[in-house]
Amino acid sequence: MSELILSYKYKLRPNNQQLKKLSGWLDMLRANYNWCWRDRVDGWHQQFICGSYSDLKTQAEITPLTCSLVKGTQLANPWKGGGGKAKKKGEKDRSPKRTVVLMQDANLQELKDARPWYQEIDIGVLQLITVRVNESFNKFFKGAGFPKFKRRHDFKSFSYKPGRIKIKGNKIYFPKIGWMRFYNSRSLPDGFEIKTVTVRQKADGWYVSVRIENKTVPDFPIIPDSEIKTITGCDMGLGKLVYLSDGSSIDNPRFATNKKTKRLMKIRQRRVSRKQKGSKNRSKAQLRVSKLHNRIQQRRESYQWDVANRIVKKADAVTVEDLPVKNMIKRCKPVKSEAGRFLSNGQSAKRGLNRSIADASWYGLTQKLEYLAAKLGKKLYKINPKYTSQTCSKCRQVDKNSRKGEKFICTNCGHIDDANLQAAKNVKTKAIETYGLNIVKKKVRRDSPKPVQTTLFNVGMYERSSDNTLPQKGKRRVGENPEYKQLSLWDI
Repeated sequence: MSELILSYKYKLRPNNQQLKKLSGWLDMLRANYNWCWRDRVDGWHQQFICGSYSDLKTQAEITPLTCSLVKGTQLANPWKGGGGKAKKKGEKDRSPKRTVVLMQDANLQELKDARPWYQEIDIGVLQLITVRVNESFNKFFKGAGFPKFKRRHDFKSFSYKPGRIKIKGNKIYFPKIGWMRFYNSRSLPDGFEIKTVTVRQKADGWYVSVRIENKTVPDFPIIPDSEIKTITGCDMGLGKLVYLSDGSSIDNPRFATNKKTKRLMKIRQRRVSRKQKGSKNRSKAQLRVSKLHNRIQQRRESYQWDVANRIVKKADAVTVEDLPVKNMIKRCKPVKSEAGRFLSNGQSAKRGLNRSIADASWYGLTQKLEYLAAKLGKKLYKINPKYTSQTCSKCRQVDKNSRKGEKFICTNCGHIDDANLQAAKNVKTKAIETYGLNIVKKKVRRDSPKPVQTTLFNVGMYERSSDNTLPQKGKRRVGENPEYKQLSLWDI
C-alpha cells in the first residue's frame, strides 16, 4: 500500500458579499504575513548581528532572565502555559520551550484583541500564515533566496486546515464565509480524505484547489528495466515542440510568441502605459493584460497535458534530455570596455530566443511526462544532452561541422537526416547505453528490398536551369555542362 495524493482545481462562483470578504481577507492576511516576516527578520539580525548581546544599545547579554532563548523572533512568550515551573518526578514537562512558529501563533490572540477585525478570519487560516513564513525561512537556511516582503500582486492565496471544509454537490463550505457555489467539473473520487484546501485569486476569478489523500491505494506496478521492450526518445525544439525518435514530431503552437498574440499583447500593454499611475482606468487596463497572460498559460497547460499523454502511450519508457532551461534563458553577461562603457553583448539578439524557450516551457512538459509515466507504471529517463545534436546515428561520429541549422550531413559517412530527428534518435540510443536496456530491434522481412541510404555520393547533383526544368536524359553531369553549376554540400 502507498499514499496517493491528488489535487483537484475548481473555479468558484462567489456572490458579491463573498467577493468583498475574500478580497478583504487577502489584504489582512498579507499584512499579517508581512508583520510575521518583519519579526523573523529582526530575530535573524539579532542572532547573526548582535552576537552574544540581547540588545546592542544596552549591551545586555543573552540570558534566560533578560531575553528569549528562542532565536529568530522578538516576541516575549518563549514558554508554554505553566510559568516555567519545575516538573515533578515521573511527570511530563508541562512547560516546554516554544518554537518560533508556536510563539507567533500564541501572539494571534493579542493581534485579535488589538485589531478586532481579524476575528472575522478563521483561526486555521491565520495559523497557516505563520507556517508559510516559517517555510520560506527554512528554505533560506537551506540555501534559497532571502524571503521577501509581500506586495499586493505577490500575495494571492490562503489555505484552510484539514477537517474544516465540506463539499456537497456543486457547493463548498468555507468557515467564516459560508456555502459557496463552484463549477463541479469533475467529482472527487471515493475513499479520499481532504487534506488541504487553498483559495487562490487569478485574473479571471477565484479558484479553489482541493488536495486529497488516500492511504489504502495499492502501489503502481512500475515496469522494471529488464522488461522494457520499447522506448521513445524526445528532443525538445522550437520549430516543432517535440521531435520523436520514430520520425514523427509535434507542432509548437507558440501561444505567447505568435504574431497575433504578440500584437494583441503590445496593444494592451501600450494602453496601460498611457493611463495615469494609480488611477482606476490603469487598473482596468492592467487587468486586461493579466487576463491575456492567464489565458495563454491555461492554453499552454492544456496542450502540454495532451502532448504528454500522446508521448507516454507510445512505448514502455520515455527518455528526454536533462536540459538546464533556467541557465539557457539567462541574460548575457555585460561586456565592459577599457573606457568604462558597456559594449554590445548580444542580449538584444538573444532576447527573442529566450522568449521562445520560455513559451515552449520544456521544463513544464518534462514534469508532466514524469508524472504521467509514474501514473501509468512506465519509466522516464533523463540523459546528459551533451553532443546529442552533433553525433551521427549511423557511425557515431561526433563533429559539430556535421550540423548546420536544421540539416545534418555526417562528415564521415555522409548520412543525411533532419538535425532534430537525428538528435531524438541519439537521445534514445544514449538512454539504452546509459541504463543498460535490452531493447530488441524490429526485424526486417527477408523478401523486402534492402533499404538504400541516400548519401552525398549517390545523389544526382543537378540544379534547375533558368527555365525551371531539369536536364533531360543523356545530358552531361555537373561540371561537364556549363549550364548547370555544381552544388555545395549544404545546398542539397
